[in-house]
Amino acid sequence: MKLQADQIIMRQPDDWHVHLRDDSMLEAVLPSTASVFGRAIVMPNLKPPIMTVEAAKEYRRRIQNALPKGCSFTPLMTAYLFDEMKSDELERGHQEGVFTAAKLYPAHATTNSEAGVSDLFALDSIFETMQRIRMPLLIHGEVTDPEVDIFDREAVFIERYLQPLLKMYPDLRVVLEHITTDEAVQFVMSSGPNLAATITPHHLHINRNAIFLGGLRSDFYCLPVVKREIHRRSLRRAATSGSPSFFLGTDSAPHPRGAKESSCGCAGIFNAPYALESYAAVFEEEDALENFESFASESGPVFYGLPLNHKETILRRAPHRIPSRVPGPCVGDIVDELVPFHADEQLNWRVDRPVAYS
Repeated sequence: MKLQADQIIMRQPDDWHVHLRDDSMLEAVLPSTASVFGRAIVMPNLKPPIMTVEAAKEYRRRIQNALPKGCSFTPLMTAYLFDEMKSDELERGHQEGVFTAAKLYPAHATTNSEAGVSDLFALDSIFETMQRIRMPLLIHGEVTDPEVDIFDREAVFIERYLQPLLKMYPDLRVVLEHITTDEAVQFVMSSGPNLAATITPHHLHINRNAIFLGGLRSDFYCLPVVKREIHRRSLRRAATSGSPSFFLGTDSAPHPRGAKESSCGCAGIFNAPYALESYAAVFEEEDALENFESFASESGPVFYGLPLNHKETILRRAPHRIPSRVPGPCVGDIVDELVPFHADEQLNWRVDRPVAYS
């Protein structure tokens, strides 16, 4: 990594948590991720979810067919765990190089998670298999009990489910996805090398006040929801610390305007168009740019046991204002619009396309 006053030269990063959707939405949002990141862990919560090896192969083919010409982006597919999941299907997908990891959604925890896991401790054979073949388990770490306050659901999940799970399967490799609380930060830091966490750009930039600033701001509604300022500050310290336990995962999650601005608005923030610039702003504000490459480009592949990228990415200091809307999916002759994270705000870095890494 080379740091200069007007540019950052770093190894090409990867996104270890992204929602690329499907069909016209996939075609609209894929270039934002594929033009910057070398690889990405692709979430499987489509309709229907990606539950089989064949479904994952077909989804990967659709992603590859939608790539811009000349793009070398690699989608890393995940299996959607459900109560009746068979361990041999999971192992076959992993052995064939189709499933990089498996995703555990507690049933009804977030978008398209209705078919998710209703009893985590009933998946013994799945966890035993994943521990044996060293396949990472990716967890949306929230309880769904209606009596638990939505702002406490991550902390309760860690105490009620994650701690016992790690004791039962000490060699299981686990990524606690899109962490949002100081409790999660402290738990990851106090655990061994088999537990890591991804952190999104929006959880580093905003706290829960943003949802209600000047009215109800549906574009800042995501799951897990953003929390108090003390949690945001803890996440920033963790992300910029240089610890290999924390790495980049945008959780970019686009929705059409009608789905965001409805009586029951969908959860998700579309941050892919300016994700790396957004992270760079945090590291600069925290005076920790020297740790940016580790967070964005190194700790993730090391945890997953994958090689580092062989291209470099250049960010140039060039203040620019983020548009209020970007083109979204086409529905007939109508092009829907998406609201990018940081809409109408200024960011100080711009990303050049990756080139050969020296």
